[in-house]
Amino acid sequence: MKEFIKMAFATVVGFLISGFCLMILGIMFLAALVASTENTTTTVKDRSVFVLELNGNVAERYQTSPLDKLLGEDFSTYGLDQILSSIRKAKENESIAGIYIEADNFVCPTASLQEIRRALLDFKESGKFIVAYGGNYTQSTYYLASVADNLAVNPSGSIAWQGLSAQTVFLKGLLEKIGVEMQIFRVGTYKSAVEPFIAHEMSDANRKQTEVFIGSIWNNLVNDISASRHITSEELNALADKNLSFCPAQEYIQTKLADKLMYKDEVLSYLKTLTGRTEKEELPTLRLEDMINVPETASKSNLHKDRIAIYYAFGEIDNGSNTYDEGINSEVVINDLRRLREDDKIKAVVFRVNSPGGSAYGSEQIWREISLLKEVKPVVVSMGDYAASGGYYISCAANYIYAEPTTITGSIGIFGMIPNAQKLLEDKLGLSFDGVKTNKLADLGDFSRPFNQEESALVQQMVNQGYALFTQRCADGRRMPIEKIQEIAEGRVWTGEDAKKLNLVDELGGINQAVEKAASLAELTEYSIQSYPAQEDKWFRLLDLKSDHYIQSQIRSAFGDFYPGVRFMQQIKHADRIQARLPFELSIN
Repeated sequence: MKEFIKMAFATVVGFLISGFCLMILGIMFLAALVASTENTTTTVKDRSVFVLELNGNVAERYQTSPLDKLLGEDFSTYGLDQILSSIRKAKENESIAGIYIEADNFVCPTASLQEIRRALLDFKESGKFIVAYGGNYTQSTYYLASVADNLAVNPSGSIAWQGLSAQTVFLKGLLEKIGVEMQIFRVGTYKSAVEPFIAHEMSDANRKQTEVFIGSIWNNLVNDISASRHITSEELNALADKNLSFCPAQEYIQTKLADKLMYKDEVLSYLKTLTGRTEKEELPTLRLEDMINVPETASKSNLHKDRIAIYYAFGEIDNGSNTYDEGINSEVVINDLRRLREDDKIKAVVFRVNSPGGSAYGSEQIWREISLLKEVKPVVVSMGDYAASGGYYISCAANYIYAEPTTITGSIGIFGMIPNAQKLLEDKLGLSFDGVKTNKLADLGDFSRPFNQEESALVQQMVNQGYALFTQRCADGRRMPIEKIQEIAEGRVWTGEDAKKLNLVDELGGINQAVEKAASLAELTEYSIQSYPAQEDKWFRLLDLKSDHYIQSQIRSAFGDFYPGVRFMQQIKHADRIQARLPFELSIN
């Protein structure tokens, strides 16, 4: 028996040692994999072509990981910062002859599209070519491709051109079926974030504001394409009314939406001709992952001791996420901003905001730190796709604010939403509740019963106070009378174009214009640019197996335009009781 126990113990130990060795070998393999994918300088061959693939999702910033390829990501998420810097480097690098836009399924909000398109137009000023090709253009990819010198579509392909629509999923019917009532406390006629939980259709006020802002976005897209393709806005709208997605490809040539019908092999031959190569010669190309590692020119390097910091704040505010990619953690942001305030090498800060809002409390804390930072050095806000509600709250204290014409901003309003699940618990599940309390309101917020009148008044009072504070912050930051802010607040959503007219933003433009303004305010002629917060090291990102980054990317890919709703339901258990946020995201696909 003793011998058996010894043998069994030795076997178990052997298994443990073997498992440990396999784990070490696995870590060594992953370390080698990481090392092989670490940034290395890309060598650019003469007369190369930058292939800008429009396929996948665009995030404000994105840190690639070896796991993306191992788990099937195939570089399907792009950082807007990576795209913009790559286009700029392609313009400045003398060995790059032009850009080839390869259009596919590209999910990108409108303000980011405008920033990419502006970078492409700037690239054209170098005299280099842009050629675009697609089998099936979405409206997003066509909007970008319309800047090309030559826009080709496959003879069996299509160009989506049908206009914009905005749709909200209403949950009231579902909640009624399961016995849940949402108790709503809000300020603002237009604060529509709560409507899906309490209505079956859009309110008149929400319908009005939505019609206005999607009309503004559409007009911007039409006007930009009109200027590039030399087609009048009236003609483009008439074509959109016909929904050109289903017409024969030849009609795209007749309507001047495209220049040529070409197969992909013909496009590649055409690119060889443009770069002075014969058909048999190889065409050297660079993709986005290559361009990221192309060296900066001397003027863009980090040689100057005076620095302008670009601080990226994107996602919902305090939404309970543990990943940097998925939201703004107010505690992290205020600590980072404090370090920038205390760093004497940082002479100005560009605060890049791309957020639909979130926690009112978290927004106030970030507002406070921006206010302190502004006392020491200039702060310029660059608004991305969204800087609405809480996103506007954290922006309004800056010295100067830039927005894209299609940035969704404003929505100055606050709401609270607390469920009453009494019918679900008692009628559907057969549960009953009883208890004792020491004071009259000790059980305020108990979701097994509705609020009484006194409790409702207390919560509404807190929401009112939050709204009063929010509007005062905006009035002080924008140097406007509080009465004027109240007129344009009420939770109403504006595009950047309209927000400029209302003095909610100072100027229309992107992150490059914001950097130039920050340099001017700081009286800098020479400076380096440094991005914050520092992105995770690939090694630590690889080892962060608890991170939900990969899972969330797959959910985003699977649910598409419905992802924001899914994400909201995931995060509702973490949500602050008082919210300043938008209920939707927009894209033009």
